Amino acid sequence: MTDFLLLAFVFLIAGVVSVPLAARLGLGSVLGYLIAGIVISPILALLHVDVVSIQHFAEFGVVMMLFLVGLELEPKILWSMRARLLGLGGGQVALTAVAVMAVTMAFGHVWSVALSVGLVLALSSTAIVLQTLQEKGLMRSDGGQSSFSVLLFQDIAVIPMLALIPLLAMPDLAHTLVENAGGGHGGGNEHGASLSLVDGLPGWGVALVTLAAISAVIVIGSFLTGPIFRFIAAANLRELFVATALMIVIAIALLMTLVGLSPALGTFLAGVVLANSEYRHELESDIDPFKGLLLGLFFMTVGAGINFGLLFDDFLAIFGLSVGLMAVKAAVLYGLAVAFRIGGSDRFLFSLGLAQAGEFGFVLLSFTVASAVIPGDLADRLLLIVALSMLLTPVLFILYDRMVVPRFSAQEEREVDAIEEQSDIIIAGHGRVGGIVARLLRGAGLRPTVIDYSSKQLEMLKKFGIQAYYGDATRADLLHAAGIQHAKLFIIAIDEKDQITELAKHLHEHHPDVHVIARAVDRNHVYDLWYVGCRDIIRETYDSSLRMGRSAVEALGYSRDQAERVTAVFQDFDRKVMVMAAEHYDPAVPATENEAYLASINQMRDESEAELADRMHGIMAEPKAGTA
Repeated sequence: MTDFLLLAFVFLIAGVVSVPLAARLGLGSVLGYLIAGIVISPILALLHVDVVSIQHFAEFGVVMMLFLVGLELEPKILWSMRARLLGLGGGQVALTAVAVMAVTMAFGHVWSVALSVGLVLALSSTAIVLQTLQEKGLMRSDGGQSSFSVLLFQDIAVIPMLALIPLLAMPDLAHTLVENAGGGHGGGNEHGASLSLVDGLPGWGVALVTLAAISAVIVIGSFLTGPIFRFIAAANLRELFVATALMIVIAIALLMTLVGLSPALGTFLAGVVLANSEYRHELESDIDPFKGLLLGLFFMTVGAGINFGLLFDDFLAIFGLSVGLMAVKAAVLYGLAVAFRIGGSDRFLFSLGLAQAGEFGFVLLSFTVASAVIPGDLADRLLLIVALSMLLTPVLFILYDRMVVPRFSAQEEREVDAIEEQSDIIIAGHGRVGGIVARLLRGAGLRPTVIDYSSKQLEMLKKFGIQAYYGDATRADLLHAAGIQHAKLFIIAIDEKDQITELAKHLHEHHPDVHVIARAVDRNHVYDLWYVGCRDIIRETYDSSLRMGRSAVEALGYSRDQAERVTAVFQDFDRKVMVMAAEHYDPAVPATENEAYLASINQMRDESEAELADRMHGIMAEPKAGTA
């Protein structure tokens, strides 16, 4: 018991310390777990821990990951993405596998080994790339969406790879593995044979049993999951839902193992079947924590199992092969980006971001060794190449940020438009807020000067004959060119919260005679704008919320007059509360520590809430529309 607790403590403390540090350095959680495994590897050696056995247990996290991937793959979504999935994803996997296979054969390996190596190294790191894209806000860019398509195809492609790899087994290597297993573990294989449903069956029998197992997974997922969860829901115990979710995944994985298939194949298929289930989100939330912990443990065992003696003995060759792999993958990806017309900096984001090998490479390498496809000594070198390429990935993103983005920003930057017609009304931003304001003013016969920093938006407006000027409205020189010194009204309708506040502050300090109407993103933003001197503040969702509340009162049978009066009373009360709170607001002091701010809120609530309730109840107590 003590040994188990000590081992668990070592793994947990390594992950808890290393992963947050890696995340802060921009390395991502996967690299954090790998580094944690490297750090604790001497401790595990002193404790005589069988890292490989722990790794086999932790591989169940990959099975859970594929189940969750399947849950996300609704058929409609897959169909809408078919062009990029098959074109970019299929092209990347096929071309990279062929290129790596050719290089591997040039080193003297047989075609089956070379093909396996190509498939393993064709995959990229879903965990590192998606996390980095989200952290940098690049997920919605063309390069980010293209990267997601490729990663999604790769995750799906793992399934046929797991089915194909055992077919590439080398008889001599398989015989050696059997001899070693028999000598080292006694009756281990016999035990495995006793838990098989297909041993001793003819080929057609194996096919029938396998087909029946897959059909059982589909039937269970489609028809039995709902009744099972409804039965469990009757107990109203959260832990039973978790246990049931784990039971389903383990049962499917066990069934696939008994018929000689990959457990990942079965769970992935079950996930796809359950993608439209009403219990999909329940399953996802129940399994995700276990998946994360087991994957973290798996990556730590990979880090702990790295052969540093081999790495230092042949460092230049392994490092060179890692860089060479990334160069080959980047070249393939760049060619696909050109073919699919991914332009500008997105082309380099796509090419550099996916150039590494991926975490599934660790899984496939252990699977290829166990299936007698790749010799153990070659797998050790490939494992080092996969790990090094992942460790080098942050360098590629730094290269993208420091060298690629500035060059394309300089190329794409547009000259600021010369503002030919000045107006006493200036609107900063012509998006979903500023555009409506501009249309209303033009309809009233007024001619505002509109400034927007999106060249695409301005090109679209030009097609409709709408005059707007390109430029950054937060720049003092552009404000001067727009005629701020003669303006009567300035409307701030740009998107960025901090930029709105800074612009309102600048106008209040340097152009106090200009009436400023500012768009507020939320309630706290109102306080920020009030603090810098702005007094005409419009919350972007406030009026629509009031209208929705007024409509709700009318829908309950009250008259329009009652609904409007109730809304007006609430609006007046809300404004008084906000003004009093804003007068005591200080952005430098947290709201929970600002005693004057909290006191003002409590005072207003004590003095006005009872009055508000009486007034609103009085209005609602009047006869409804159509009643005497």
